[in-house]
Amino acid sequence: MVQNYLPSLDGKRKLTEQQEKFLAALSSEAKGDINKALELAGYKPGASYAVVNSLKDEIIDVATKILAKSAPQASNKLVEILNSDDPIPQVNAKLQAAQTLLDRVGVAKRDKLDVTHNVGSGIFILPEKKPTIEAEDVEVIDEETK
Repeated sequence: MVQNYLPSLDGKRKLTEQQEKFLAALSSEAKGDINKALELAGYKPGASYAVVNSLKDEIIDVATKILAKSAPQASNKLVEILNSDDPIPQVNAKLQAAQTLLDRVGVAKRDKLDVTHNVGSGIFILPEKKPTIEAEDVEVIDEETK
């Protein structure tokens, strides 16, 4: 069951056995605690920055899979809250947590953007340009000579 959370490495880099242990522990025994997962995988204390930096994509992949696996439970909780006639303790917190989880997984609250662009043509017809007046063709009238 732990293997389900491990990132799929389709054509990506190979992980060491210690890195795989870290990712497996992160999603199971450590319950998301990076320091505990490092300890369970056999890393030295203080190695967290280097390990997290090198495995950040895989850690995000594990977190995404955990959320995806919890999505049905969140959906059931929403339906349970909806159908319940009895008061439910901390209903607002549970409702918000379920909604947030489903939003992050992409199950609910999708924003759809409809972009429709109808163009007859891309040509603009402008009116005829008036002729320019050359300085030689203009007669200058001086008001002082009058």
